[in-house]
Amino acid sequence: MSLDAQYFAELYAGNDDPWAFRTRWYERRKRDLVYASLPRQCYARVFEPACANGELSALLAERCASLVCQDIDATAVALARQRLADVPHASVEQAHLPADWPGGQFDLIVLSEIGYYLDPTDWLQVIERAVASLTYDGGLLACHWRHPIAGCPQDGNEVHALLAERLPLYRQLRHEEADFVLEYWACQPSVVDLDETCP
Repeated sequence: MSLDAQYFAELYAGNDDPWAFRTRWYERRKRDLVYASLPRQCYARVFEPACANGELSALLAERCASLVCQDIDATAVALARQRLADVPHASVEQAHLPADWPGGQFDLIVLSEIGYYLDPTDWLQVIERAVASLTYDGGLLACHWRHPIAGCPQDGNEVHALLAERLPLYRQLRHEEADFVLEYWACQPSVVDLDETCP
């Protein structure tokens, strides 16, 4: 069973940064690696579910013309909206995956630290919806903590194993450390655009 909203409400109760995204070097370095792993300078439309308090969102906003963020928790949504208040091309919605997948196409979907909160059935639905909503030259970035988390139905290794098994995409990058794994998958075998310009 996937974890419900109460799990995250308890994490945010009395703490606006329960994973220490703002203060831990581990988190800052991982964000920088995610940012550096994006092969294109600019993306037209990006989707980031499970945006938490918006720390990664702020970086993603620098690389796109439109950013759609979601989180299951109302406190996280409010914090992310505050973090992105000066970013007019970003929106933050309260939503529950896989049911509340947004409409339209995306040329980048970022699944960061989300998969292990979902059971395999829900995670497979997320994978299917991601593939269906990618543009012809879109990409999917996934990054997850590799160790088991108490109460979570999967760990990061299992999450990425299902991605490898079910994504009909080309893996462009895999960065694996003792604590996390980061992968980028693309719809096309090459993502290099020599004439790329930012909007």
